[in-house]
Amino acid sequence: MIRHLLPIVAWLLVAASLAAAGDEIEKGFVSMFNGKDLAGWEGKPGGWWVEDGAITSRSTPEKPCTKHHYLMWRGGKPGDFELRLSYRVVGGNSGIQFRSRELPDWDTNGYQADLEAGPQWSGALFEHTRGGVAMRGTRVVIDPDGTRHVTTFAESSQLQKKIKPDDWNRYVVLARGNKITLTINGVLMSQVVDNDKQHAARSGVLALQMHPGPPMTVQFRDLQIKMLDEGS
Repeated sequence: MIRHLLPIVAWLLVAASLAAAGDEIEKGFVSMFNGKDLAGWEGKPGGWWVEDGAITSRSTPEKPCTKHHYLMWRGGKPGDFELRLSYRVVGGNSGIQFRSRELPDWDTNGYQADLEAGPQWSGALFEHTRGGVAMRGTRVVIDPDGTRHVTTFAESSQLQKKIKPDDWNRYVVLARGNKITLTINGVLMSQVVDNDKQHAARSGVLALQMHPGPPMTVQFRDLQIKMLDEGS
């Protein structure tokens, strides 16, 4: 009897330690990061580490990032989900990859909830094959043949004011069926209904991006996910 209880006790201990690592965990959500190390994640050796309780990557003049790479979450390949995390980016560009295909050399291909230190891409939905699927401030419906119908609901420059530069921001990625919604600091940034038969994806790897370019630092913390698939 005791032997059968051991796996349950071990799981409860792990869950408790993860919940203590970041923000209070809402019912139905699971912590993805323990605040101490990269357990549950896998990336380019030396490319990612934990600093001040946050997943961190950095490019400097002495050690520049010359090719993009991704830190892969090994907790599954989510389909329908709600992802919550806090990010801080100082200089440069990064992103949150989801429903994506993992490629060699720590690369991916697929949807990306974009973020940057600049004025254009934070809150936009990017995809490696199609580029900017929905720019910030737009709702986009994509037909099966790839035709896009774009409606502007807010000025991108006004939404930019809701994002704190060089500081922590709260990003939420909601993916349910063919609909993807991105919010930052509780403000809707972009939304897509993707029916593209060739490019739309319903599940895949989730990862964090380190981007080449000028010196930069990107950090992530308080990562939580809730699976919304039927039966999850």
